[in-house]
Amino acid sequence: MSSDDERSEEPGSGAPEQLALIRETVRRAKVPRAKPRTWRGAPLAAELPVARVLVNKGALHLDQYFDYAVPEELDAEARPGVRVRVRFGAGGRQVRGGRREGGGLIDGFLIERRASSDYQGALAALAYVVSPEPVLGPELLELSRAVADRYAGSLADVLQLAVPPRNGRAEGRPSPPPLPPPPAPSPGSWERYAQGPGFLRALAGGGAPRAVWTALPGPHWPEEIARAVAATLASGRGALVVVPDGRAAGRVDAALTEVLGEGRHALLTADSGPEKRYRQWLAVRRGSVRAVVGTRAAMFAPVADLGLVALWDDGDSSHSDDNAPFPHVREVLELRAAHGRCAFLLGGTSCTVEAAQLVENGWALPLRADREQLRIAAPLVRTVGDGELARDGAARSARLPSLAWQTVRDGLRSGPVLVQVPRRGYAPRLACERCREPARCRHCAGPLQAPDQRELDCAWCGRAETAWSCAACGGVRLRARIVGARRTAEELGRAFPAVPVRTSGRDHVLDSVPGEPALVVSTPGAEPVAEGGYAAALLLDGWAMVGRPDLRAGEEALRRWTAAAALVRGQPEGGTVVIVAEPTLRPVQALVRWDPVGHARRELAERAELGFPPVSRMASVTGPPEAVAACLAGAELPPEAEILGPVPVPGATPGTPRRQGDAPPGVTWERALVRVPPGRGAALAAALKTAQAARTARGTGDPVRIRIDPPDIG
Repeated sequence: MSSDDERSEEPGSGAPEQLALIRETVRRAKVPRAKPRTWRGAPLAAELPVARVLVNKGALHLDQYFDYAVPEELDAEARPGVRVRVRFGAGGRQVRGGRREGGGLIDGFLIERRASSDYQGALAALAYVVSPEPVLGPELLELSRAVADRYAGSLADVLQLAVPPRNGRAEGRPSPPPLPPPPAPSPGSWERYAQGPGFLRALAGGGAPRAVWTALPGPHWPEEIARAVAATLASGRGALVVVPDGRAAGRVDAALTEVLGEGRHALLTADSGPEKRYRQWLAVRRGSVRAVVGTRAAMFAPVADLGLVALWDDGDSSHSDDNAPFPHVREVLELRAAHGRCAFLLGGTSCTVEAAQLVENGWALPLRADREQLRIAAPLVRTVGDGELARDGAARSARLPSLAWQTVRDGLRSGPVLVQVPRRGYAPRLACERCREPARCRHCAGPLQAPDQRELDCAWCGRAETAWSCAACGGVRLRARIVGARRTAEELGRAFPAVPVRTSGRDHVLDSVPGEPALVVSTPGAEPVAEGGYAAALLLDGWAMVGRPDLRAGEEALRRWTAAAALVRGQPEGGTVVIVAEPTLRPVQALVRWDPVGHARRELAERAELGFPPVSRMASVTGPPEAVAACLAGAELPPEAEILGPVPVPGATPGTPRRQGDAPPGVTWERALVRVPPGRGAALAAALKTAQAARTARGTGDPVRIRIDPPDIG
């Protein structure tokens, strides 16, 4: 052992030298400095010293850009599209050294760099750049601004929906290099549609066809979407697919993996978790992945060189966002197709009125199979009406019609049987007792209601109706009860004790079930996929769905029925569907003929005659009575605007969760509907947005909730 080592073991020896060495090491270490509270006296960037920033404030009167000075130290990182932090709300009096100071820190996006500012006063400096990763490109910014203007909202609120929250760990990982375009796929099951192969050829050739696709029943639609995406990628462009829920996204994800292979597409759903979802989103933003499938928020996915936008089941309520400004996926994808000149595919087993309107006005072309292909793919549909139920002794004793009981028994011999039961809380609207025609107001054609079980009034304009008679048959008696008992899983289990019963609903949704004999009881929209398809299906309490107090009740009922019936085997394989509903109802007739397009066209013609959306444009204004009146009085509405109401809107029931936009428990708000003819929707949105911005700027009165094209207007 050396003498130095011996000395180092003595207590206290060398302590001053060691402390000095530690201090010097710490001083020289590259420790990140704390972000300064102010850049007073700091030099500005030599070029483009002004940053135009969108602050994260959703208030309409702040829906504009604000200029900030760019310190020299932030010059390299302060690029357009990055997230920044700025001080906001200091006022013009807190100026020191030529810089505005004070105010609270707030998030924002750097929109552009400029050489000078239009603002003549002192500018505050950027506090710091949150991340050098540009997340807001010009295309996404343009789309978000168009969505904000259409829905009378603020750009900041739209960007909250369009750009996911930052995750530093995901941002620090590099994205994989992009793969070369795949070869054009074969048509596959698209051969069943007369225009199907031509649609794929147009996509593969770089074209931009627009189609409303009525898909055949069966399990092939995810693969058909995947082939459309593959054809688009083959042309060197990107593709975006939006589906209503995670179960549908999983099916399309599996089909894309099978058709394209690994690494060519991204899955954007809430189930992925924040880190994985943001990592996938960044891969799309960086151009590493050019195909996306996801749920509602994926409608804003920044796909490079977008060549196709596709939407499945546009009538599903999950496609309408519940956060301001409440955009609908279909409208956003229409904007993307129009602005980006890309292809558009709107598909589903049913057809909404909005989809029929796209075909009617020539914006898109129909993509359907002929009747021969439909007869092969669709199951046999049979009905049980009120008269048959009244004469059916089995229905009174066993609470199951004889035809339905026989269909279940036969179906269980070869596979599972699906039983669709409406959700609890479905409340039927008033209709003629003789012909089932919905009872409508003579003034605005809104639905009639009887809140106190005696007096009739309109749910839209609030006018009383004292001498109602049916316009179709002249009847004077109304009907609001559900014919037939509600079936439950326990009742079916008692009727078929040797068969397992599975349930799928709000509390527990099944993705799939085996192809073995079993009873599967499901609420609408929660039907699991059966291996090999269901042998049969029962659609119970159809009147409860058709009789809902909603303008879309018939369309929604048909959509739910076709979605369930599409899971049943085709008629050549013995697939049978029994619906317990009056056969004379228009949606029931459309289901029996499997003609959702014809039903949508008739609905569209009727709405055009009555001035209903989507032929007209409509906005709802909801809030305290004084606030609603003040907002409408201060809005410079178009001369053609028609105000319906206001009518009371009850608040949330005490003890139940309060939904966003509901009145507090025990408080009654009012809702007014503003209707304008076609072509005046933009003027209506602008007028309501200006009025709302003026109210929020003054800070007077209670806020109101404005929703353009509300999905549920009664």
